[in-house]
Amino acid sequence: MSDTWWRGAAIYQVYPRSFADGNGDGVGDLAGLRARLPYLADLGVNAVWLTPWYPSPLADGGYDVADYRDIEPVFGTLEEAETLIAEAHELGLKIIIDVVPNHSSDQSAWFQEALRDRSKRDRFWFRDEPNDWQSIFGGPAWTQVEDGQWYLHLFAPEQPDFNWDNPEVHQEFHDVLRFWFDRGVDGIRIDSAALCVKSDTAFEDLDEVHDIYRSWRRVADEYDERILVGEVWLPDQERLSRYLRQDEMHTAFNFDFLSCPWDPAALRQVIGRTLDMHATVGAPPTWVLSNHDVARVVTRYGRADTSWANNDRKDGAETNLELGYRRARAAALLAMALPGGVYVYQGEELGLPEVDDIPDELRQDPMWTRSGHTVKGRDGCRVPLPWSGEEPPYGFGAGDTWLPQPEDWRKLTAEAQAADLGSMLNLYRTALRLRREQLGDGTMEWLDLGANVLAFTRDSGLTCVVNLGPSAVELPPGEVVLSSGPLEGDHLPSDTAVWLTS
Repeated sequence: MSDTWWRGAAIYQVYPRSFADGNGDGVGDLAGLRARLPYLADLGVNAVWLTPWYPSPLADGGYDVADYRDIEPVFGTLEEAETLIAEAHELGLKIIIDVVPNHSSDQSAWFQEALRDRSKRDRFWFRDEPNDWQSIFGGPAWTQVEDGQWYLHLFAPEQPDFNWDNPEVHQEFHDVLRFWFDRGVDGIRIDSAALCVKSDTAFEDLDEVHDIYRSWRRVADEYDERILVGEVWLPDQERLSRYLRQDEMHTAFNFDFLSCPWDPAALRQVIGRTLDMHATVGAPPTWVLSNHDVARVVTRYGRADTSWANNDRKDGAETNLELGYRRARAAALLAMALPGGVYVYQGEELGLPEVDDIPDELRQDPMWTRSGHTVKGRDGCRVPLPWSGEEPPYGFGAGDTWLPQPEDWRKLTAEAQAADLGSMLNLYRTALRLRREQLGDGTMEWLDLGANVLAFTRDSGLTCVVNLGPSAVELPPGEVVLSSGPLEGDHLPSDTAVWLTS
């Protein structure tokens, strides 16, 4: 694989707790993931991104990191992680891991030292008086400690924010990057990347944050083929592009595309703006339909309002899953045909819906508790995957799962779908294979097939047509390579996508 493999890569996101359980304790782990690596290679992805696997009290699903130089015992050991990296490489899979520069765990050695010794508090944001900032998870963003001072946490109280004015913080993260690059990790996904630098009045996207990622890029460039991927939630595309300059990150998540409603005009605008913005800095775009923080796409696309916003999750909104499933299939072909990289969140290839009916007493997301039980949070997209069998735990492991699986998922297991040529799983397998051969990085040219149709031709000659209107439309000339659903002769039905070659 070339040193620019990341420009057109298909990357599969693994949420370790919910991917596969190798020891039967109901929680996913590295043993389970290692056993399923051939599944991922067969699926056709180029790389695997794992959400945090470090020791953590799990106050926020592992994004409260206590120690970057080890593995959470629930998942396995550092030696096992090194073995996983090697086994993935043998199968042609790159490994990307999460790093969380905005905050620590309140159980980390640094924060525990800060609680004991005021002279060590400059690594975090301690103040005698708090301001009025609110936590992203709800409630105040400050918590008071026993001696009267307050510390900042933009997320949960168990996640104290680092002070990036302190050179020790910079050096610590440089060392962490090298620690994992030395062990063969191919990339770092940077969580909440725009939030690290604070002033007295603001904490998002301050200019000084770019100095951090320029220094990280210099570390990455010490190694061959290592990349930085940013989680950058910004409404301003020009501001986002600054993170992708040639001396900063390699790529960033495209949340405009993820958040966009299933609407032809809106999608065309987002796609065009994305391509234009990335072209200004020479970076490849990425296309993302869902992740571990977002309601699953099958559920979202079946709602009356198909858009997404973090501050309006539409929990429990009525959804037509049959419609959502059809649209999700079409959206998968759209995303995979566009120039650049694409991300697949675990279970997306199985067409899993959001699980809205988790019993309240079993919910674990801090959003649920911090909101006073008004926001259901992200547990519904983190339910453990169904692999095989007719009833829970569907081959996930030997015992009960840490979040309950629906009783009606037997038709959605990987085993059941592998035997069904028309399944979502086989659609993804075929599309990802064709993508490796003909798509990925490159250029595209729009075709005008009407206001309700998105159509474009890639530099390889493959044409993608997506009908988002209420009625079938006539297909352009060409041989059908793949379609998301049945065609009506030479017409493309509503909410269906097709790939053609001339």
